[in-house]
Amino acid sequence: MKQLSFQRTAVRRIEGPAEREIAGLTYDSRRVGRGDCFFAVRGTQCDGHAFIPAAVAAGAAAVVCEELPAELDPTVTYVEVADTQAAMADLAAAYYDDPSRELKLVGITGTNGKTTTVTLLYDLFRALGYEAGLISTVVYCIGDRRIEATHTTPDVIRLNAMMREMVDAGCSYCFMECSSHAIVQERIRGLHFAGGIFSNITHDHLDYHKTFAEYIRAKKLFFDQLPSEAFALVNIDDRNGRVMVQNTAACVSTLSLRAAADFRCKILEMHPDGMLLRLDGDEVWVHLPGRFNAYNLLSVYAAARLLGQERNEVLQALSALHPVSGRFETIRATDGTTAVVDYAHTPDALENVLRTLEELRRPDQQLIVLCGCGGDRDRTKRPEMAQIAVKYADTAIFTSDNPRHEDPEAILDEMVAGLDAGARYLRLADRAEAIRTAAMLARPGDLILVAGKGHESYQIVGDTKHPFDDRDEVRRCFEQLHRTPAAADDTTKRS
Repeated sequence: MKQLSFQRTAVRRIEGPAEREIAGLTYDSRRVGRGDCFFAVRGTQCDGHAFIPAAVAAGAAAVVCEELPAELDPTVTYVEVADTQAAMADLAAAYYDDPSRELKLVGITGTNGKTTTVTLLYDLFRALGYEAGLISTVVYCIGDRRIEATHTTPDVIRLNAMMREMVDAGCSYCFMECSSHAIVQERIRGLHFAGGIFSNITHDHLDYHKTFAEYIRAKKLFFDQLPSEAFALVNIDDRNGRVMVQNTAACVSTLSLRAAADFRCKILEMHPDGMLLRLDGDEVWVHLPGRFNAYNLLSVYAAARLLGQERNEVLQALSALHPVSGRFETIRATDGTTAVVDYAHTPDALENVLRTLEELRRPDQQLIVLCGCGGDRDRTKRPEMAQIAVKYADTAIFTSDNPRHEDPEAILDEMVAGLDAGARYLRLADRAEAIRTAAMLARPGDLILVAGKGHESYQIVGDTKHPFDDRDEVRRCFEQLHRTPAAADDTTKRS
């Protein structure tokens, strides 16, 4: 039990004791325990106010809400606020004694590259001898302890709870993805950032933000809220890079592969297993190929330097880093056929991966591209994804991603609607069959891109997650076709 003062947030009215001993915090009435504080949050699917009676019946000692219920339990403290989500952020930070202020917390926002960048930062600082935390789409880490990720950016209660665990475990750094949803929903409110990174912004999440302008505004809001002692590191090769920091109080630094900037990088050589970079004036070999990874690595290098790390030590650690699970992850068969599994699920991310494969492939190599689009998500990007796939592929195969509540065939209809009559593609809604077909069409030595799901070990149909892993399917198909995955393939990535 811990005393929770409601002085931290703007309160309209309190019914009951103004200070209470609280056992825990939750916004889910199903998880309320005796002595907890329940936050009645108005969500997109349901209104938490409807569950106040259930929370009180379960033993809640306090309820924070925007509208007091008609009947009040005299043993419960009711706190009326203008915005429950904002109050929850304020009180969660207070309840866990502001753990973000005891860490050097760095957030990254942007459409693509967030997971790779924060994971590489986590790996780099661990290699430099620091204990660190990680909050990513793939996994949450508290030092060595790994926790399955449920959201790109968790709710603010879980964030503060995990960061308190990080501090208690001796972590001095935390690297986290900041999704546009989390920013506008105030899931990162009350966190104290030592720095923020902007990767890029392209077409995505318009199902939620409705317009691209609103999507940009959501990303920019993160930098608007950075404190003056923080750094704001932006990619100025993205046309919205400078827009992000127009109103920030933070100290701005820039990075670029094309223009004058505070931190610069040039690709000198590119190979299937890595690149030679000139990074801030020094040459360094890295184990990640692709122009998009050059941006990711430059962001990692620049952030480490802005956090006070020594140049040569950072470069040495950078050269030892390896790709992140499901990000340009290669599986090679004994006959030379190579499958690349990548999380690319936006038009820009798909084109970035395909440009890299185009640079790497030999004239005699056929490129087979398999991709789909998720259901209940931004529909406007579907024809664009298909057009990009057929532009680069010798054969494109369109299939299901996570169809959720949509008909997979209807999603495919929208993908192929804008293609020219002569476009070469197949449509196979069954993803396992589509991967098997790609493997059968590939000649020895060919390239296959399996895009969209990357690290995910499931496929969402309706509300159910069914076990499904693109990497396992590729290996299975190679074995069935007597193309046993090579013993020295690149499948031992972080997961």
